[in-house]
Amino acid sequence: MRIVLSGGGTGGHIYPALALAKEIKKIHPDAEILYIGTEKGLESKLVPRENIPFKSIHITGFKRSLSMENAKTVMRFLKGVSRCKKIMKEFKPDVVVGTGGYVCGPVVYAASSLNVPSLIHEQNSVPGLTNKFLSRYVKKIAISFEESASFFPQEKVVFTGNPRASEVIGTDGAKGKRSLNLDSGKKTVLIVGGSRGAKPINEAFLNVLSEAGKKSYQFVYVTGDVHYENVLTAVNQSGSPKNVTIVPFVHNMPELLAGVDLVVARAGATSIAELTALGIPSILIPSPYVTNNHQEKNARALEKNGAAVVVLEKDMSGSRLLEEVDRILDNQVNWQHMHQASKELGMPQAAANVVKLMENIKRQA
Repeated sequence: MRIVLSGGGTGGHIYPALALAKEIKKIHPDAEILYIGTEKGLESKLVPRENIPFKSIHITGFKRSLSMENAKTVMRFLKGVSRCKKIMKEFKPDVVVGTGGYVCGPVVYAASSLNVPSLIHEQNSVPGLTNKFLSRYVKKIAISFEESASFFPQEKVVFTGNPRASEVIGTDGAKGKRSLNLDSGKKTVLIVGGSRGAKPINEAFLNVLSEAGKKSYQFVYVTGDVHYENVLTAVNQSGSPKNVTIVPFVHNMPELLAGVDLVVARAGATSIAELTALGIPSILIPSPYVTNNHQEKNARALEKNGAAVVVLEKDMSGSRLLEEVDRILDNQVNWQHMHQASKELGMPQAAANVVKLMENIKRQA
């Protein structure tokens, strides 16, 4: 089987594609995979690290306001389609899969024009412009949230879950705790704002650092590389509690997640897939700066089912944060209820579901 994968811009589009690539290789060891991304996007760094052949195209996204830049984007799209057709004629893929981001536009459109069966994967509860556009050209649309089904042609939609969920299953939580020298017997709260961090979450926790130091549980506080030095300076001035571990980034996040009891985070689709696959209760602070406010809608889907507490950034404070942490961790019945609700939403077999969908559209081609 020969597969073209495409997804770019943010980790939320790239990591599901990489998880899918691993699952494809697991089920079809002889499969050949080619990844098409942008030359300057994060995917140009992440994909080659996984030893996946990578080719790039030059493409930009549409501005939401009238702009001359949009005319240039149309030209780049057409050039991108032409280059993708050339790549596909050489590679001869059986299936093309797009996991989001504007780079998927020319890739999946080129596949359609060459009659190569294709599918797209939508991670969020509210789809982006690219996937809405591509929905008319693909055979199937895999979704992670049932709420997103209404945006697409119903006959094409399949609820698969997010392939990233499969990455965290079977990981060693005890090893994750040991990697940060955490106390194996203590309940653990992970506070993380994404790879670049989230300043409002950092500031809220810094304001109650001394109070956090009095708690019976321990905290792992992931600041993000951008904010690490400033946070460390502030902590050193006020004194660092022994039960708070501060790091800029965690490279073994699946292992660490498997060992924690509660997560405080943004509400990106990848994070939610990981949390629910493991059944971890969460306090979600959606980013208000994303398209269509999709993070809040992602978070509300968990809140509705009792798996998470949602706190909007405008309502966020250190005291509110600790209050919510106490309410969950100091009440085992409450924690157990959230754990079960989270697990029921999880789709640990998501990557296998998408592979099965790929196999089906290949057979029907």
